Amino acid sequence: MSKQKSSFKDALQNVFATSAILIAFIVAYLLFVNIMGNPVNFVGGNPKGQAMEGNFLGIIYKGGMIVPILMTCVLVLIIFVFERAITLSRAKGKGSLNAFVSQLQGLLATDKIEEAMEACDNQKGSLANVMKAGLTRYRDLQKDKELEKDQKILSIQKSFEEATALELPMLSKNMVIFSTLASISVLIGLIGTVLGMIKAFAALAQAGAPDPLLLASGISEALINTAFGITGSTFAIIAFNYFSSTIDSYTFKIDEAGFSLTQNFAASLRNN
Repeated sequence: MSKQKSSFKDALQNVFATSAILIAFIVAYLLFVNIMGNPVNFVGGNPKGQAMEGNFLGIIYKGGMIVPILMTCVLVLIIFVFERAITLSRAKGKGSLNAFVSQLQGLLATDKIEEAMEACDNQKGSLANVMKAGLTRYRDLQKDKELEKDQKILSIQKSFEEATALELPMLSKNMVIFSTLASISVLIGLIGTVLGMIKAFAALAQAGAPDPLLLASGISEALINTAFGITGSTFAIIAFNYFSSTIDSYTFKIDEAGFSLTQNFAASLRNN
């Protein structure tokens, strides 16, 4: 049943990711055409002409049709920063993870299993879910008179590992989007820059006489794509590193609590 629930969540996440990318592209294109391409941003009201001096929107528009793609990357990044922040906040639960782990260790040390399960219900989140699964198995194994001690320890370890395996994918879901954006944003920006410079030099060739001002204008327009790409890549790397460290911290707490649970159970078996 839990596997079916996990598969359903994965399907919803895939639909969300696809929808987010499509919506981001539509929004980026509309902003590019209607806001940045607004005639008021250009000399003589002509979007094909020069941007008004100091008009940032018009300058970005002159970067060409690669700009909406780069804007899409930035919007997708923003969407998934909020998605990861909300998801990891829910995974953390209601209180401090350090305080929760310390509370569980104290309750386990005094063999207060019911109180520990109640603490998991109050905490909620990934760590609480994993620990409650382990504690449920802990209580069942205490009543089991057929299994050997080693088999009981292996059983509780397996139960803990299965619960952890169900929670970890949710923690790391969509992280690949950050690493992908960090890579492709720069490449897309460079493509836009190269295309812009080709266009600028082609215009100079057709004009006949070299015009340094026209060349400088074309290069500056092309470099807009590079600036956009580098900016998007930088923020994607920052987001990826931040969320990765947060996930590693959660994983460490899960392992720490699971180790305490297993050790406590093994000690209780030796005492019996």
